[in-house]
Parts: sequence; C-alpha cells; structure tokens
Amino acid sequence: MTGIWKHVSTSGYMLTTVSEWNFLTNYGHVVVYLSTNPDARIRDLADAIGITERAAQRIVSDLVDAGYLTRTKTGRRNSYEINPEAPLRHPLERDHEVGELVRALGGTGITA
Repeated sequence: MTGIWKHVSTSGYMLTTVSEWNFLTNYGHVVVYLSTNPDARIRDLADAIGITERAAQRIVSDLVDAGYLTRTKTGRRNSYEINPEAPLRHPLERDHEVGELVRALGGTGITA
C-alpha cells in the first residue's frame, strides 16, 4: 500500500493513501539510473524504472539526440555517459545542470 503518515489528532498519526505520482519524470529516472549503471541493457533500464523497453529506448534516443547522453557502442553492447553540464530544460530550473540533479540524488560517475 502506498501512503503517507498524516497527523490526524492529538492521539497520533494515520496512514492515508495517496495517488501514484513522482517528483521526477521517466526521463529523470533514466538519467539517474544510467549515471550509476552506464553499461545497462535497455531491458534492465526499463525494468528498474517500470516502463516498457520501447519507452526506455525512445527516452534514451531523445536524451542522446538532445545532448544529455552520449552512447558508445562496444561490440553488441552500448554504454552511456551523462553530460553533466547540460542545462535542465524547464525555465524554472534552466540555471541548473543535469550533473547537479544526478549528484543530489546519489548518482555516481558525475564529477564536478
């Protein structure tokens, strides 16, 4: 059960249900996941995030095309590198870089 603890009275707290939503989009999840798993297969990426392989492939392609990821092919496998200096896209966050987000969420492989 998904829920939050809500203060209901002087007697204590009660677990209440909440709708399913996240602070990050699937694009954000892909970037954070690939920062710690740069050699991940699309199948593993999709499973970790909870999306289809097709959706994961589309997101990765969008991120590569936009310059947020670099894809390197080694044999039959791909590896991915995050561009930590790429600016976040929304006007409210445009003054921040992808690397800041990844570091704040515990991603590795991103240096200052």
